[in-house]
Amino acid sequence: MSVFTHLVAELGRLLEPVLAQSATAAAIVLFTVLVRLALHPLSRAAFRGATPAAGCLPVLLQLPVFFVMYHAFSSAEVGGKANELLGHRLFAAPLGSRWTDALGEGGLFGAQGLVFLGLFAAIAVVAAWSAVRGRRTAAAVAAATAAAPAKAAAAKKPGARAGVGAGVMAEVSAEQQEVMRKLGGVLPLLSFGTLITAAVVPLAAGLYLVTTTAWSVAERAWLQYRKERAEQRSEQRADQPVDGGMRSSL
Repeated sequence: MSVFTHLVAELGRLLEPVLAQSATAAAIVLFTVLVRLALHPLSRAAFRGATPAAGCLPVLLQLPVFFVMYHAFSSAEVGGKANELLGHRLFAAPLGSRWTDALGEGGLFGAQGLVFLGLFAAIAVVAAWSAVRGRRTAAAVAAATAAAPAKAAAAKKPGARAGVGAGVMAEVSAEQQEVMRKLGGVLPLLSFGTLITAAVVPLAAGLYLVTTTAWSVAERAWLQYRKERAEQRSEQRADQPVDGGMRSSL
């Protein structure tokens, strides 16, 4: 943990000329971004799996980092020395303080309380964005599953062998459609659980949570966009020979 505290402290010193007392908070955000960049290849691999639990592996790998962050801003001493990180702040709130501490230092709308309210608002916006995207994705999957039988019937025309595989896929998808619909309605709501966690952990850990959650949602949106673009290009390339054949026959 001393290595972590040293790294965050050094990043904070680099940012201090620009961000003053909030430099360490910015260092935590920057550290989180570096962690997510390192995990991006795993996130891409998980996204290609196209499962409801896609992305679980990157989340699990972040747990040790989160626990180190939690203990770093909860311990009075690190390596037998006073924990210098506890003296840093985000605006008026110490990075080692919790929401209950802020309520005791001026109440809900006190100087520290407003910092936590801003954090909660940011988490709520990210969670709402995640929920909306999750429901849209679930609706798209359900629509694609409903259209699978028609595609399977169309695939039978060129040859019986191709139609068998498509029919099996359509049958499996139909059996799983209800389960996927229910999961698609519940999983997006889990993002709001981050609000509860942020209310009981130190402010520094809350910053880590909002940063990594926002990264996850934006990352999945970008990967989904790239996937859709690739599918569109693939469909266009597949249609080009057909168009050329029709023109030549005319």
